Amino acid sequence: MGVNNMNHLQAKPFAAKWRVNLIRYYDLMEELWGADCATGHMARTACQARRNISTQSLKVDLNDDVDYILEEQSFDPGFDTTYRSPPHMDSYSPSDSTQSVSSATSGGTGGTSSSQGTKRKSPMVDVMDAHFDKLTTKLDVFTDYLGQGNALTQKLFDIGERQVLAIERRNEIINKQVNVMRQTSTFQHSESDIWDMYGLRFNTYKKNNFEGEKRKTSCHLRGRRSSEATINRRCIKSDTGTLCIPSERETLLKLKRDLSDPSNRLSSWNNASENSNCCEWVGVVCNNVTAHVAELHLNTAPYISDDYLFDEGLFDEYFEAFRRSELGGKINPCLADLKHLNYLDLSWNLFRGQGMPVFLWTMTSLTHMDLSYSGFYGKIPPQIGNLSNLVYLDLRQAAYGSIIPSQIGNLSDLRHLTLEGRGSGFAENVDWLPRLSKLEYLFLEGATLSEAWIHAFHALPSLTNLNLIDCLLPLCYSQPSLLNFSSLLTLDVSFANYSFVPKWIFGLTKLVSLRLIDNNIQGPILDDIQNLTLLQNLDLSENSFTSSIPVFLGNLTSLVELDLSGNQLEGAIPTFLGNLTLLVELDLSYNQLEGKIPTSLNNLCNLRKINFSYLKLNQQINEILQILSNGLIILLVRSSQVSGNLTNQIGDFNNIVALDFSNNSIDGSLPKSFKKLSSLKYLNLSNNQFSGNPFDSLRSLSSLSHLSIDDNHFQGVVKEDDFASFTSLTEFYAGGNNFTLKVGHNWHLSSKLTWLDMKEWQLGPNFPSWIQSQNKLKYLEMSNAGIFDSIPIWFWETSSDAYFVNLSHNHIHGELGTTLRHPISIMNVHLSKNHLRGKLPHLSENVVWLDLSSNSFSGSMNDFLCKNQDMNHLNVLNLASNNLSGEIPDCWMKWLCLVDINLQSNHFFGKIPPSMGFLFELQSLQVRNNSLSGIFSTSFKNNRELMFLDFGENNLSGTIPLWVGERFIKLRILCLRSNNFSGHIPNKICDMSHLQVLDLAHNNLSGNIPNCLNHLNAMTLMNRSTTLIIYTSSYPSRTKYLDSELASALLWLKGRVDEYKTILGLVTNIDLSNNKLSGEIPTGITNLNGLIFLNLSHNQLTGHIPYSIGDMRSLTSIDFSRNQLFGEIPPTISKLSFLNMLDLSNNHLKGKIPTGTQLQTFDASSFVGNNLCGPPLTVNCSSNGKIRSYYHKHKGSHRQNVKWFFVSMTFGFIVGFWIVVGPLFICRSWRYAYYDFLDERKTRKREIRRYDVIVRSGLD
Repeated sequence: MGVNNMNHLQAKPFAAKWRVNLIRYYDLMEELWGADCATGHMARTACQARRNISTQSLKVDLNDDVDYILEEQSFDPGFDTTYRSPPHMDSYSPSDSTQSVSSATSGGTGGTSSSQGTKRKSPMVDVMDAHFDKLTTKLDVFTDYLGQGNALTQKLFDIGERQVLAIERRNEIINKQVNVMRQTSTFQHSESDIWDMYGLRFNTYKKNNFEGEKRKTSCHLRGRRSSEATINRRCIKSDTGTLCIPSERETLLKLKRDLSDPSNRLSSWNNASENSNCCEWVGVVCNNVTAHVAELHLNTAPYISDDYLFDEGLFDEYFEAFRRSELGGKINPCLADLKHLNYLDLSWNLFRGQGMPVFLWTMTSLTHMDLSYSGFYGKIPPQIGNLSNLVYLDLRQAAYGSIIPSQIGNLSDLRHLTLEGRGSGFAENVDWLPRLSKLEYLFLEGATLSEAWIHAFHALPSLTNLNLIDCLLPLCYSQPSLLNFSSLLTLDVSFANYSFVPKWIFGLTKLVSLRLIDNNIQGPILDDIQNLTLLQNLDLSENSFTSSIPVFLGNLTSLVELDLSGNQLEGAIPTFLGNLTLLVELDLSYNQLEGKIPTSLNNLCNLRKINFSYLKLNQQINEILQILSNGLIILLVRSSQVSGNLTNQIGDFNNIVALDFSNNSIDGSLPKSFKKLSSLKYLNLSNNQFSGNPFDSLRSLSSLSHLSIDDNHFQGVVKEDDFASFTSLTEFYAGGNNFTLKVGHNWHLSSKLTWLDMKEWQLGPNFPSWIQSQNKLKYLEMSNAGIFDSIPIWFWETSSDAYFVNLSHNHIHGELGTTLRHPISIMNVHLSKNHLRGKLPHLSENVVWLDLSSNSFSGSMNDFLCKNQDMNHLNVLNLASNNLSGEIPDCWMKWLCLVDINLQSNHFFGKIPPSMGFLFELQSLQVRNNSLSGIFSTSFKNNRELMFLDFGENNLSGTIPLWVGERFIKLRILCLRSNNFSGHIPNKICDMSHLQVLDLAHNNLSGNIPNCLNHLNAMTLMNRSTTLIIYTSSYPSRTKYLDSELASALLWLKGRVDEYKTILGLVTNIDLSNNKLSGEIPTGITNLNGLIFLNLSHNQLTGHIPYSIGDMRSLTSIDFSRNQLFGEIPPTISKLSFLNMLDLSNNHLKGKIPTGTQLQTFDASSFVGNNLCGPPLTVNCSSNGKIRSYYHKHKGSHRQNVKWFFVSMTFGFIVGFWIVVGPLFICRSWRYAYYDFLDERKTRKREIRRYDVIVRSGLD
């Protein structure tokens, strides 16, 4: 094997096993070959043994895995086969017959005779002559025995010959595989590599646990798209002529009885006469010579093919099958009775709650043991040292947190070792490691490593692969010059989460692969990397590297894979990347790089995978395609500010498998040359400005499994023929366009979809009947699809296994109860904004999300809420805007998983049920716009997770409890408006530092506004998240499984109510209007520089408007109307450049309205009812220049001016009253005259009225 081949193999995690096998194989064959050739054992004749001294007599099983050592078969050939050494010359007897010697050593009377490398001491020549005659006589007898033959001997000899040929052929195959792997190595990557390139990261379980395991296992999932995806275990079987040993068959049956096997994968393990040969059972491998059980493959293999990488639906199908196939139960100790077992794989099962079986450490015949992710737990016992034949050992998670015993150093033949643990004790002992001199692959996860470990690594002469994921390395190494990892080729120290790179790493000049993923390394990319000139794989992704891409990377011309994604690299994409002509994979995504892709990348003819997503390219799409090699198989340019339109040039990329141009500004119609992309499996063009009918160009792409064209300007009529070739399609996202589907009533899709998004299509008016054939659906989005029909009965059966169904914003009518034969079992159900009526449906325990809002459901909630006896997992319940009535039932303790409840705008009355206080996970509760009464219940003290509480528009009374601020420390929205709350606003409300909306309007609150409002820290932040997130259980969405939702709220702002959702996190509001609050506006409120809406109108507030109101730069709306504020409008108010609503009317303000860009644009009604002048009022301020300004004299003074206007008005009223009334009291004649005048006026008025009536009646 060439050096390059070996280097490449050793750079891959799975290469270690191949190399281990080859070494062990050659060592074994050399030993057996030499021994048989030296002795001529089992030759037909002695003459043949001398003549064909190289003839083998090997016992090798064609079906044997090379991971275990072959065994000798015991048999009786019919004669004495004991090997007798040549007689010593001291035992020579003259009476013995003499013999002739066929050959003797020259040069003396003694020496050595060599036979195929095995040396024996030769007798003296005279001794050989003396025995020659005797040997000749005996040889005739011996020849007769051999001539008669022995059937077993002849069979064994034939087998040996066949095995030698088979071994030679196997060597050729292995060498060919190595060459193929070298030639196609740049095309072979794990599923996590591909998902990383998509930016669609798996969760930790899928990413870390699956990576690498799929290569090791021999079990594959057949890519069947049927209802039952099955895992096909490689059940290595012996030749049909091999019959298992009965005692071992009974042992296997005992083993099976204690296992749980939900998928019945061990169904072949039975005593039936037609299947009694255990060597043919699933997962069992027998030695074809000895018939002993040699291997047990009972792992549940997480193998993932390339199909799953581009098909989330198919992966979900596989994953479900994988979980169903996991074995459980317990391992019967009878397993130890299999004395010849050398291969045991129990990985990826569910033996939960069990320690590692003790008897395993007595099975000394084992050469391969894999207990990874099997569910076992516990410490690694010292008895592990008994397994001295082990070559492969994987205890990931099985020995989680265990201390590594020193006895593991006794495994001197170990070549592959994988351990995982946490805590300082896990790796405190390192003395055992240097004794593993043959170790080639070492995987340690989660260990805290000292300098002693670095020395120990240095002492492993055969170490080629070192994986230290999530390990903490020493901050510095005192003697890096002493390190000489002469054999180390690959190093992975990812996920360690430290901000440095150990300097000793850069002394490993023979490294071929270096991974430093997600270590929070900051600053520029280290220059020392340029010392690693042999690097083929460099992965520095998910760190915090800044600055530009360094020039020295252009000198690492051996690079095949380069990943710099997920950093903060700036500047342009450098031209020197064109020097890396061997580059196959390049990932620069998720950086701050900007500018066009350099034309030098045209030199990269070997490039196959590119990810330029989330950059600032500002480039035309056709320019990009002209630069890049048309040999690409993956091209991802998502969200990178790409524009222009696609031309027929796209057809030149006929090897492309995955293409993602989503979230850009590409327009125009799709070119016809898309038809040439026959290998295309994944196509994502969503969120662009494409137009026309895409199916004219895409309908012939029969290999497509994922198609995303949603949220564009596509339009047109889609017919049956447009889907005819999509036989492999499993995921179809086409919502947000203007399509009309016209198909026959009996039409069915030729593919089985798992994810389907057709929102805003015209699918109606009838409910689409073709959905009935799609029984694989996991995700169905058909909202706003123009459906004017009821939901058919078959729909609930077809979609019973779905995760997500959205039929909202249609015109679906009818009663759900008439179409449901069983409780709803879909995990997420969205039927809002339809015309459904009747009682609420029953739910199964699977439902996590139920949205029936804006329908016409009626009646009580009692049956729905209280008669369900199952354990419910419902997280979100939205029944808003229906016709539900009665009291809210008091049985919420059965729904403990609820995090979001919305019952607003119904007809509920009575008290809020105390059992809601048992909902400890509750984060959002909305019951506004009902007729609820009573007080703020103390049972809500337990709801410490609340972030959103809306009791508005009810008839609640009493005071706001003091404990609200103490218990609701996470509250972000508090709405109690339009109730009958009274008393003071508690100061404890200021302790809610996350509060961003405080709405207490339209109550009977009195007293002063709390002076501590400046403690509401969330209103002091000017830059916040745009969304308010409520965390729920995982649910499916377009980007796989999510664990959160965006909260929505109805907020009264600027005199009207609106729903806020996507920007709810930005809204900050204080509304205390329409109460009986008094006192001054607290100055501290002006510290809330993040406050947007402030309404204190319709109260009894006095004093001045705070001078520092201009510091509240985020304010867009101020309403201080109908109070008793006085003084001048502070001039700083003109600094509020975002102000678009202002109402200071009906106060006692005076003086000139400050001049500013905003203030003069408001209507005059904003200032009426005061003593103000200046624009926008028509009152002239010519005399105001002499008025002494309060704000200009003393900004912070609280001196009260005398209100001379009111004093003079009162005095004038008193004087005028007595001038008119006084004489009437003093002079009687004046009094009588005044009364006569009044009588005369009254009589005259009555006559005029009578005359008017007569005239009107005459006219009639």
